[in-house]
Amino acid sequence: MKQVRTRFAPSPTGFLHIGGLRTALYSYAFAKSQSGKFVLRIEDTDQDRLVPGATEKIYETLKKFGITWDEGPIVGGPYSPYIQSERKEAGIYKKYAEKLVEDNHAYFCFCQPKTEEEIEENHQKKIVELRDSCRDLSKEQVEEKLKSGQKAGIRLRVPENEKVSFYDFIIKKEISWETKDIDEVMLLKSDGFPTYHLAVTVDDAEMKISHILRGHDWLPSTPIHLLLYKYLGFPLPETGHLTDILDPEGGKLSKRKGSVSCEEFLAEGYLPEAILNFIMLLGWAPKDNREIFTLRQFVDSFQKGQLQTANPVFNRKKLDWFNGVYIRQLSVGELSSKFKVQSSKFAEAEEKKQTAVTELVQDRIVKISDLDSLAGFLFERPKVEVSLFGDLPYKEHLTKAVEVLETIQQFNNLTIQQCLSDLIEKNNWKTGDFFMSFRVALSGSRFTPPITNSAEILGKEETLHRLKFFL
Repeated sequence: MKQVRTRFAPSPTGFLHIGGLRTALYSYAFAKSQSGKFVLRIEDTDQDRLVPGATEKIYETLKKFGITWDEGPIVGGPYSPYIQSERKEAGIYKKYAEKLVEDNHAYFCFCQPKTEEEIEENHQKKIVELRDSCRDLSKEQVEEKLKSGQKAGIRLRVPENEKVSFYDFIIKKEISWETKDIDEVMLLKSDGFPTYHLAVTVDDAEMKISHILRGHDWLPSTPIHLLLYKYLGFPLPETGHLTDILDPEGGKLSKRKGSVSCEEFLAEGYLPEAILNFIMLLGWAPKDNREIFTLRQFVDSFQKGQLQTANPVFNRKKLDWFNGVYIRQLSVGELSSKFKVQSSKFAEAEEKKQTAVTELVQDRIVKISDLDSLAGFLFERPKVEVSLFGDLPYKEHLTKAVEVLETIQQFNNLTIQQCLSDLIEKNNWKTGDFFMSFRVALSGSRFTPPITNSAEILGKEETLHRLKFFL
């Protein structure tokens, strides 16, 4: 049986997004579950859209999520190079394009690329041009144009009155196209760079990719690739198209409606393990109702037959739940280290205080970035809006609180709590009213971690200072 070889082939036109990470994850898991090889390839043929530094960021992001590649940039492999621009320099694509011309499956095209305005005008007029006038040039006309120095690209020649089809192993059905509906796309541009269609077909064949998992948006390109596989005599890999990830309104997940970049989610305070676990279930269903998976456990459980055909919805609340689960699993030291990276105020505090704050908030935060909003008052004095006290008799509450707290020798949570409880009972106050006055005075907020624990962390001197400020 041939070895399973999958690939992830991102374009460095921006940061890796959630959909791309899911494709990488599923491709990785399928290869590893079959003792196969996972290949990383960089598809940088669209030179106009390249973003400086994006290639290196892709490597970095994948590593943050624990997705390593057996072959590809940095690590090398038997089919190097694994970056398309480097493969272009080696002349890999040109020879295949010229062979297609020689076999009359492609032709030289001398037409100037359409401007954006022309493309938009055709779109407005609903003009679809699937055939190019250069396809009918005679051999002599082509040679004359080439000799005169005219620049030419190479365009696919699509046959007439045929049907192309393949079986999609995710959708689980055969999909067909009539050739009259297939565009004669450019394969090799006049500058020598291959287009996506030629490069991806050649690379997948030369790198012996056995299974392709890719986004559903690539399905319309499939008939073009099927023709190229046929004309170049390449074995056809098994191909499956993953579902679209939808936003809560039912539209396709997009940057216009919130974060889609993996780095944005990490910057917001989501843990890589939580994000990975969340997207595992965006299109894959385990045999039982289990939800928590490490990457290793996911690989061991993965079967391509369990990939779903219904479009999953990106539920931010569910991601929050996963993140909370993984935050609770961290040791205090591990969580404290993450807080140091996230918050400069936390990083500047004494280690004893860092530990106390971490223990206080670990069960109460959803994201690492919640630290400052929930417990920032423990590191700097807040600006308190007096209106937060509302109609509470806060001056009376705070005056008497200062009197009793000044007498405490052991200023810890238990003694503070007991002392204030006795005070409330003695004055026949409502517990909620008193502690709201106390909470607002110390934190500048009506919502905090347990406020007597917070007072212990602040210490006696700072607690009294904040209470006296309102007297």
